[in-house]
Amino acid sequence: MTSPPVGRASRLAGYVFALTAGALWGTTGPLSTKLYAEGAALTGIGFWRVLLGTGGLALYALAADRALFRIDRRGVVLVGVGGGALVALFEVAYQFGIAGAGVAGAAALLYTAPVLVAVLALPFLGERLTTLRMGLAVVVMAGAALTVTGGSHGGSDGGTPAGASLAAGVAGGALAALSYAGTTLLARYAVPRYGTVRVLFYELLGGTTILGIVLPLAGHAPTAPPTPGAWTYVLALTIGTVLLANFAFFSAVRRIEAAPTAVAATIEPVVGALLALTLLGQQLTASGWIGLLMVVLGVAAGYWREAFRKGTGERG
Repeated sequence: MTSPPVGRASRLAGYVFALTAGALWGTTGPLSTKLYAEGAALTGIGFWRVLLGTGGLALYALAADRALFRIDRRGVVLVGVGGGALVALFEVAYQFGIAGAGVAGAAALLYTAPVLVAVLALPFLGERLTTLRMGLAVVVMAGAALTVTGGSHGGSDGGTPAGASLAAGVAGGALAALSYAGTTLLARYAVPRYGTVRVLFYELLGGTTILGIVLPLAGHAPTAPPTPGAWTYVLALTIGTVLLANFAFFSAVRRIEAAPTAVAATIEPVVGALLALTLLGQQLTASGWIGLLMVVLGVAAGYWREAFRKGTGERG
C-alpha cells in the first residue's frame, strides 16, 4: 500500500521527528551501561522500562482519553501481538548486544536495519526501492559502523553482567536490528490507521505481557532494580527512550516513508558514541570520526532530498 502524498512542511517535520527519536534512542547504551554497574539483570531492564511506559500511558488514558483502550480485533492481533512480540524481542536482544559487544558494537549491529527497511518496504508497503534510497541507506549504515567500531569499549564504570559475551552480543545486536526493521514497517502501516498513542500503548502492553510470561518460563523472572540509582536510570530510559522517542518516531512515519525514517534515525549511534566518549571514557579513532561525518552528511543529504522532492515534482 502506498501512502498519500504529503506537503513539504510535513516531510520536513517528519525528518525532525526521526532525528529526535534517534537522538533519544542514543542514550540507551550509556544509560543501560550505568544500570549494569548498579547490578541490574540484563533480562529485567527491558521488562521494567516497558512496564512503566505501559502504566504511564494507561494512567493518561484513564484521565484524559479513554478511547485509547478501544481498538479492533485486527489491531489487537497486528499491534498488540505482532508489535508486542517485536518490542519484547528488542528489549531483551539489545541489552545482550550492549553488554556483550559494547555500546559501539551493539549500535553498529543495530544499524544494519536501514538496509533491511529499504529492501522490505517494497514487498510489504509498496514503497519504491530507488537507487537513492538504497545508496543512502548503505552509506549511512557504513558510516554508523565506522563510528561505533572506531570507538573503544573500555573505560566504563560498570562490571560485566551475567550472560554477557561477545557471541551473545553479536546475536543480540543482529536480532535487535531485525526487530527494529519490523517495528518500522509495522508502524508505517498501523500508525495512520490507529494513531500514534494507541499503537505505542498496545505495542508496549503486548511487549510487557509477553516478557512477563516468557521470562519466568525461561528461568529469568524479572527482578526489581536493586538500588535507587538503578530506578532512576530505568525511569530515564522509560521517559526518554520508550515514550518520547517512540512518540517522535511514530510522528515521523506519519509524514515520511519507512526507509527515509529509518535512515534519519541512524543519528542514534552518533549520539551514543559521543555520550560513551564523554560519560564512559570511550574514545573515537580517526576512522570513528570519519564514520560520524558520513552519518551526519548522509542524514543531511536524505533530509534535503526527501524534503524537497515533492516541491520540485521530481520522482525517485
